[in-house]
Amino acid sequence: MLLIERAGRRRLQMAGFLLMAVFLFALAGPYDGYWRDHAKTAGYIVLYSLTFFSANLGPNTTTFILPAELFPARFRSTCHGLSGAAGKLGALVGSIGFLWASQQKDGAAAGHLPGIGMMYALFVLGGICLLGLALTYAFTPETMTRSLEENESSVQAQSQVGDGGSDAGNGSDGLRFHELNVLMEAATKSPVSMASSHLSMSPILPHRMSL
Repeated sequence: MLLIERAGRRRLQMAGFLLMAVFLFALAGPYDGYWRDHAKTAGYIVLYSLTFFSANLGPNTTTFILPAELFPARFRSTCHGLSGAAGKLGALVGSIGFLWASQQKDGAAAGHLPGIGMMYALFVLGGICLLGLALTYAFTPETMTRSLEENESSVQAQSQVGDGGSDAGNGSDGLRFHELNVLMEAATKSPVSMASSHLSMSPILPHRMSL
């Protein structure tokens, strides 16, 4: 809450992924040689807790905020639902997958298939965090200090690039200017002209006009 409007969503998400990877690698590297027999020591508990702190500092928070700010208003609720569902599916796959992967090759717990071992499972999680960092850097724009209208206007302006329209070259400023012109024209119309603009041919009786 203190940093999200200062550091920004994108930086917090990247920092969270990076810190998670660092702490997971710190757990994974010496796991077989040291942490396996010292899992109840203060150092192990601190490193384990810092991974959760990093997750909640960054991705666990920003992945709820960014979809609400970036998706266009017309599709926001649907796309936010799809985004949330993808996150829950990932949590399900990750939980089941980690339960299998963390099992030792030669000493899996009863009822579980042999996995790749805890050390390699932690290395895989650290690699996934680095992948999240790279994807955030490449594809996630910053929305700090920007309104929902500004985010949507910038997306619309980018989608119009190459169409040859006059608004495409001006970006969001061109869109706002076009919207302002439409509002001014509507405000200056007389009641008669407004009524005549809504005249349409009757689909039942084509020779009759209807308001």
